[in-house]
Amino acid sequence: MTGSPVVLGIESSCDETGAGLVRDGVLLGQAVASSMDEHARFGGVVPEIAARAHLHAMAPVVQEALDRAGLTLGDIGAVAVTTGPGLAGALQVGVAAAKGYAFSLGVPLYGVHHLAGHVAAATLDGGPLPDPCVVLIVSGGHTSLLLVRDLARDPVVHLGDTLDDAAGECFDKVARILGLPYPGGPAIDRAARDGDPTAVRLPRPLTGPRDDPYAFSFSGLKTAAARWVEAQREPHVPDAAAALQEAIADVLTRKAVRACRDHGIGTLVVVGGVAANSRVRALAEQRCAAAGIALRVPPLRLCTDNGAMVAAVGDLLARSGARPAPADLSVDPSAPLEFAALTPRPLVRT
Repeated sequence: MTGSPVVLGIESSCDETGAGLVRDGVLLGQAVASSMDEHARFGGVVPEIAARAHLHAMAPVVQEALDRAGLTLGDIGAVAVTTGPGLAGALQVGVAAAKGYAFSLGVPLYGVHHLAGHVAAATLDGGPLPDPCVVLIVSGGHTSLLLVRDLARDPVVHLGDTLDDAAGECFDKVARILGLPYPGGPAIDRAARDGDPTAVRLPRPLTGPRDDPYAFSFSGLKTAAARWVEAQREPHVPDAAAALQEAIADVLTRKAVRACRDHGIGTLVVVGGVAANSRVRALAEQRCAAAGIALRVPPLRLCTDNGAMVAAVGDLLARSGARPAPADLSVDPSAPLEFAALTPRPLVRT
């Protein structure tokens, strides 16, 4: 193949083993294997189980992605891999696999920040993002409002982040209190279909006139929902689910639209696992339309963790002429989001 390389992206930061193939911003094929069912009985992800599942799934998932794209290993011109943040053991499996593929094929390797991958997922359905744009990332462990310019070259500006629980954590924890299965986000979404969002009064954290306009906090909302459940003899789960979902969607979209208005930006991008929530998507669409703001949300298959989003970042880096990662590329489980490329080196002990 000539021109831009086909980039293989590998994602293994949590409980999904993902592989994707992207060239010139076009998704050629992808595959995902999830170990979620193995974690469900524990009510959350068990790091050792996740790492072991990645070991078993990695090669088959990469081959499946190649098969779907009609490609072979010899067609790969670069490899990108999530190096953080995430579970240390899970990340190490992905990085080891990516190094193996890159070394054996003689192609460059790029270390990618997991959250930058979620941002880049929006480019696979609609093309390049406007420069600048406001990005709302909502996932199990992260809730942030970002100002994004050129994702491959420019630093990511944080307008606001969560001060405690992320939106996805709030869904998971309240779902457990309500007796709903893990993961909590999809379970809450399903239960809320039969509920009345006005039946339970829940707070809207950090939305007062003196509060930080772009910061998030969902710990108090989780506590308020738990106290309501405790006060009921037989809590009506659909009403509680609908009220919680409405509160989270209200706060997320209210702050995101305000960020666009305050900074004079005409496009809002909503990404991450919670972007799959039906009420978040609907309310974002409604409020953006009312404010004259264009909304970009990836299709459902690209909202949760996947290899395509990592390949998308690698594709942007390769086309921008970014320097590949060093041979001693390591993982950074708690890496802050500053740039899309993430190439931490091992600590040198003295």
